Amino acid sequence: MDYRQLLEKAREALKFSYAPYSNLRVGAALLANGKTFLGANYECVSYGLSICAERSAIINANMAGATDIEAIAVVSDKGAITPCGACRQFIYEASMRCGRDIKVVFESESGIKIEIKRISELLPEAFGRA
Repeated sequence: MDYRQLLEKAREALKFSYAPYSNLRVGAALLANGKTFLGANYECVSYGLSICAERSAIINANMAGATDIEAIAVVSDKGAITPCGACRQFIYEASMRCGRDIKVVFESESGIKIEIKRISELLPEAFGRA
């Protein structure tokens, strides 16, 4: 699967988003063990209990036993987006577990170009670094 297809899968995940408070719908698609796992943000009125799309995708993969994560794509219904700080830490933790510097795929501000960064680039000096 190429990364443009992974972004398209993330767009498909947007339909599962529940974002009545922020009105920012986010979808994620994760490639692990050769399979694709989707995630969507799900908000709660007690905002700290909400979950981001990236974290739900990682949990979905984990529950299926797929822990060798190659890449995760993230999209929103409001334009270009990258993972929040909490998700960056969560992705980093997953990268430590699978022993791979996970690629994070997202669109440029113009929506024309695909951006690919490794989690170590998005979260330098990550908490928990050995």
